[in-house]
Amino acid sequence: MGSLPTETSVEEQQQRQPDLENSSRAERAYWLLNSPDPPGLWHELIGSIREIFFPGKLSSSNSKQPWSSRSFLVLQSLFPILKWGRIYSVSKFKHDLMAGLTLASLSIPQSIGYANLAKLDPQYGLYTSVVPPLIYALMGSSREIAIGPVAVVSMLLSSMIQPVVDVAADPIAYRKLVFTVTFFAGLFQSIFGLFRLGFLVDFLSHAAIVGFMAGAAIVIGLQQLKGLLGISHFTTKTDVISVLGSVFTSLHNSWYPLNFVFGCSFLVFLLFARFIGRRNKKLFWFPAIAPLLSVILSTFIVYMTRADKHGVQIVKHIKGGLNPSTAHQLQFQGPHLGQAAKIGLISAVTALTEAVAVGRSFASIKGYHLDGNKEMVAMGFMNLAGSLTSCYVATGSFSRTAVNFSAGCQTVVSNIVMAITVLFSLILFTKLLYYTPIAILASIILSALPGLIDLPEAYYIFKVDKLDFIACVGAFLGVLFASVEIGLLVAVSISFAKLLLNAIRPSVQLLGRLPRTDTFCEMSQFPMAIETPGILTIRINSALLCFANANFIRERITKWVTEEEDDLQEPRKKTVQVVILDMSNMMNIDTSGILALEELHKDLASHGIDLAMACPRWQVLHKLKLAKFVDRIGKGNIFLSVGEANDACVGRSKFGALSNC
Repeated sequence: MGSLPTETSVEEQQQRQPDLENSSRAERAYWLLNSPDPPGLWHELIGSIREIFFPGKLSSSNSKQPWSSRSFLVLQSLFPILKWGRIYSVSKFKHDLMAGLTLASLSIPQSIGYANLAKLDPQYGLYTSVVPPLIYALMGSSREIAIGPVAVVSMLLSSMIQPVVDVAADPIAYRKLVFTVTFFAGLFQSIFGLFRLGFLVDFLSHAAIVGFMAGAAIVIGLQQLKGLLGISHFTTKTDVISVLGSVFTSLHNSWYPLNFVFGCSFLVFLLFARFIGRRNKKLFWFPAIAPLLSVILSTFIVYMTRADKHGVQIVKHIKGGLNPSTAHQLQFQGPHLGQAAKIGLISAVTALTEAVAVGRSFASIKGYHLDGNKEMVAMGFMNLAGSLTSCYVATGSFSRTAVNFSAGCQTVVSNIVMAITVLFSLILFTKLLYYTPIAILASIILSALPGLIDLPEAYYIFKVDKLDFIACVGAFLGVLFASVEIGLLVAVSISFAKLLLNAIRPSVQLLGRLPRTDTFCEMSQFPMAIETPGILTIRINSALLCFANANFIRERITKWVTEEEDDLQEPRKKTVQVVILDMSNMMNIDTSGILALEELHKDLASHGIDLAMACPRWQVLHKLKLAKFVDRIGKGNIFLSVGEANDACVGRSKFGALSNC
């Protein structure tokens, strides 16, 4: 008799346990269904813009800081130099001074060569290494990036502007169009940054960039044959067939072997210096100053031997002095305005892609975060300023950034030192470059090109993702056999097609419970997972249920439920009583997605099957409540997790109340 009360209490506890579980589950469902409404589109847009100007806590509208403090933080956000400049030390300046001088020794000959590649006079390359680096030093947040003209953008400008205005026929109009394109490039870059549209640059995927850079490097290298061989008449096209055809045609006519001897001799020296620098990191300065040494030595040889009288082509006059204003040369009227805007947009995206990739690579090495949107604002303003001061599109150079990093730079002061050094060179030393051979500039550009061809990375892409490799090859072949513009278009198109394919045909997977756990996983990945009898748990692996994929997902689920599968003896509709949708990966939904869910609910209901949802996200649940879909399937069919949904449906089926699940 003494054991009777104990037996009674155990039975009472067993009876109360399901009630406690149901009560707890109901409470969590209440939290889920009664969460506050998410912020609207206008609120998010204002918040994004405010985040640009009011970093951190100031992005909140409830900030109680005084207006003076808020204004100073706005200035710090736009001009990071105001923040780190207060703690800048003499020891850091010593490192930046050496890095800046080393950078200038590489930048001066490269800038002259890249200006030649852009079909501009040499001084414009030097101008571009003065104003943009100074503006970036005030507004940029990367400590290592080296700003100035680069090979790919220089070739892009020449290849796209020459069909509009022939530089040989009207060099002044060509130059004006270059400055106008630079203005539009800066304008687009600023807009991308201010409105946080950096994701647009990401349409040029990493794989596409690898292929594009490799193709551009080969095209740039082939174009340097003009200077290396001393060819006077050369094609304005950039595809490999036209360039090689022009070279072979010129070889049968007039060309000067002495140019080839000069160029190849110093090219061997530059590549040897590059090899030495890679083998011994302490000798990083040797490949950095090798281009300047090549210019000085070759200029001296030509001057002493009068080789220019024997067919060696030389730079001749380089206009010195400060950057002249070109505000009056910008053309916002006329027949070429649309072309200038288009080329500016393409140049902006290409320049941003290279700069952000370079900046983030070295930021990760140093262990700090680089805000891509703020970088875009800095790049935009420096190119806007550059377009007014005789500069063309500037961006971050990988080769010069690597030199800057190896030289021990601490901050962007190295860019300031480099810009001031180039400015002094413009004022004092341009007359000394009169006898510089064109072949030497070609060899300097050629020596920098191997860094643009990354064969190990291309093999890695092939090994990991075949679709990415197709984008890589497409960009490479597009640049090589068509044009830079076509190569970019192919790269973006393939990357976008891959994105679209994943969006239109997302993965829809069956889930099962892993043995001896409460974890639900995809059965295709974990064959040991066990499917709950009478319940079909499905995960939708798409961030957006929209017009593009809603019908595909609905048809896929309906097929699983109502049609006979290959590995089943009978249709699932005879055994399935509940379908649970795991919506944990779905971030948003549109009206087409809601309509597809309503049709799915009707189809399942016609077969006597209930529909439940697990872990709906904030925006998704909010829209489903506005559409009254939650009321249609019942609030009791919305669960916080897949495990709770399965347990609830199993528990209810035991009591014959499955229709409420």
